[in-house]
Amino acid sequence: MSDITDVRYVRFGTRNLPAAIDFATRIVGLELVRQEHGSAYFRSDDRDHTLCYFEGDPGDHTLGFEVSDVSQLDCAAAELEQDGLLVRFGTQDECEQRYVHSFLTFHDHTGNKIELVWRPHASGRRYFPSRDAGITGFSHVGLCSKDPARDEQFWTKVFNARVSDWIGPSALLRLDAIHHRLALFPTNRSGVQHINHQVDSIDDIMRSWYFLQEQGVKVVFGPGRHPTSGARFLYFEGPEGMVYEYSCGVSEVDEATHRPRQFPLEPSGFCMWGSKPDIPEFKS
Repeated sequence: MSDITDVRYVRFGTRNLPAAIDFATRIVGLELVRQEHGSAYFRSDDRDHTLCYFEGDPGDHTLGFEVSDVSQLDCAAAELEQDGLLVRFGTQDECEQRYVHSFLTFHDHTGNKIELVWRPHASGRRYFPSRDAGITGFSHVGLCSKDPARDEQFWTKVFNARVSDWIGPSALLRLDAIHHRLALFPTNRSGVQHINHQVDSIDDIMRSWYFLQEQGVKVVFGPGRHPTSGARFLYFEGPEGMVYEYSCGVSEVDEATHRPRQFPLEPSGFCMWGSKPDIPEFKS
């Protein structure tokens, strides 16, 4: 089993980089760190970056995880190859583009592009948001799965992910005490299904709800509260259909006492306040 410690970044292709930059800064509230080589990098916490938009196919998504030690890269490579997956280590140029010391890349069984990184760069400067959205950091990702049961086995056997709860067939997986860092949602495609940023309070969520409506941004779910993690949430649609989420108050899991629970694949399984999702993967 290979040890991954956190979700580190996402990389999204876009056919309109200026529009993606405008959305990430003016709407989401991320800090634009730099633009270079047809890419734009954004911060949401003390990491060098947590989101990168690059000129390319909007269906080209990459999810990066941090590993605890360089030895975990070799360990992961061996286990992934044993599982029948092709593995490649990143070139020096690719490492420089990602601001990491080294990494390996592979596609999981659904076709999701995954990168395991070692020694990713931190920032020596305080995160300075482009608008007062209350963001405290990049927290988790929803990932597409063509076979959630198979992919759950992959993430819990090859890696150290643990199931916190299920919504229908969808596993919510934790890497640390936080309820989940990765969620697997059934669909017929590969890629990132949604990206989550934590905000400080429910006040930030409600302020953003009004702000997004004023800006003509489509809200696709919420405001609401997840019965699984207890988090209050708001989902909205970004460039090329990517779904963004703000949430606050996510619970922590006591490893000694927690037992995964099964919630129904219906609105009540996603929201205990009565909000209904306009998100295909959240519908039965």
